[in-house]
Amino acid sequence: MTARVVCVGLATVDLIQRVDRIPDVDDKVEAGSAELAAGGPATNAAITAAALGAEVTLVSAVGAHALGALIRDDLATYGVGLLDATPTATAVPPVSAVTVLAGTGGRSIVSRNARGTEVPAPPELAPVLARADVVLVDGHHPALAVTAARAGRPLVVDAGSWRPVFADILPHADVVACSATFHHPDLPGPAAIRGLGARHVAVTDGPGPVRWFTAGASGEVPVPPVMVVDTAGAGDVFHGALAVAAAGGLPPAELPAALAYAVTVAGIRVGHAGPRTWLADPRLAELRR
Repeated sequence: MTARVVCVGLATVDLIQRVDRIPDVDDKVEAGSAELAAGGPATNAAITAAALGAEVTLVSAVGAHALGALIRDDLATYGVGLLDATPTATAVPPVSAVTVLAGTGGRSIVSRNARGTEVPAPPELAPVLARADVVLVDGHHPALAVTAARAGRPLVVDAGSWRPVFADILPHADVVACSATFHHPDLPGPAAIRGLGARHVAVTDGPGPVRWFTAGASGEVPVPPVMVVDTAGAGDVFHGALAVAAAGGLPPAELPAALAYAVTVAGIRVGHAGPRTWLADPRLAELRR
């Protein structure tokens, strides 16, 4: 049965440039390549979930600005439906400048994200959430995220960095995925997030193992070595794959296998340059659900 995945959060227009070195202040470098694509944590996760065979809806704020058409077209190309919470908004959607260092695959990002934008939950959101097998939120649009978290569906939280809205979201979470650098202002480390009510916590650490914590148990999932070409969006891909694995709920005994699945998909992504070339990798066909 096809999993129904709803991803709630940020949609951006990403300019991705690949360079041989990062410029200094008042310096210039010539990019070896430049691409435009839809981006943002929830958006990249949604495209990943669709590539893995899920029926996916992205809930975000895109609006009527000309740049919004790029986001809508990119989503349609990869089979992701869109519920636009601000369809008539004329402001420029969030734009991110992503610089990828060709020699290492590392990236730097400059983005305003959705700061200062208030996005209410539209009436159409309730029925979309009601039929979801799993919901992923990234916290970038707080009202949308809280509504999604309270819908009573299995919930995956992409906790990229601490946001105040997470205090309302984490108690509803089946899985909270964050990096080793995640910092809660009042907690000693990522593992302590379980104390806020989350059932499971997964902590990624680049090429290091993914640590997991659940009631009465913890462990690690190894990350196999891969040739890294481009790490941009790799965490988002991990979260999208984890959402697919968590569709219908994630019992504690199945958590390590779900994390291993997400690690495998993210490993494919980092082996390809650019935001979308990895989607043509034939290994993805074997991972579709």
